[in-house]
Amino acid sequence: MADETQNQPGAAVEAAATAPAPEGRQGRGSRGGRGGRGGREGGNRGRRDDRRGGAQEEGGEELIEKLVHINRVSKTVKGGKRFGFAALVVVGDGHGRVGFGHGKAREVPEAISKATASARKKMVRVPLREGRTLHHDGAGRFGAGRVYVRSAPQGTGIIAGGPMRAVFESLGVADVVTKSIGTSNPYNMIRATFEALGDQTSPKAVAQRRGKKIADLLGRGGADKATAQADAEAITE
Repeated sequence: MADETQNQPGAAVEAAATAPAPEGRQGRGSRGGRGGRGGREGGNRGRRDDRRGGAQEEGGEELIEKLVHINRVSKTVKGGKRFGFAALVVVGDGHGRVGFGHGKAREVPEAISKATASARKKMVRVPLREGRTLHHDGAGRFGAGRVYVRSAPQGTGIIAGGPMRAVFESLGVADVVTKSIGTSNPYNMIRATFEALGDQTSPKAVAQRRGKKIADLLGRGGADKATAQADAEAITE
């Protein structure tokens, strides 16, 4: 009997080691599983953040964001007035693509983020000569605002002010001369500038539309054929 009582504790330990875990412990294990599931959810959140980061980088290149104007706005409601902010943002890749957008929110950062997202969706491509200036002169008008843009030789810089400078810096233009006449409203100036940029075309596009070679277009007016051929080969877009 004494031997049996001495062996009972060891048997109890072995039984405890081999016995399945109680339901309560399994519940804690399931909470650990939730922790693992939470880790998977965290991974999903990381992928969502990656998508946001991809939106900030277009085609592997970081976009240039310019805050042009921010204004305090109000909305009259039954209980009084609700104040907010409106932001105007220009976004470009610095290589011929640019867009603008505006957004409203109760706080400034949220308004800027809305405007930036809207600008990314409305980006347009503008052909550039030698990647630094416009191919030809142009004009744009929106409301009471009128703008004129002119191509410029190398070293001129961006001769523009206010909202127009933000557009050309985001676009990647290094040499341009502009003039704004009429209103100084930044919204109208931006829209007029984009209208002028929308009329820009390149010799390559004109040649494709007319079924001709670029050298044939550049060689008119008594220009040297060799010079025209060299200029045509230098045109990339």
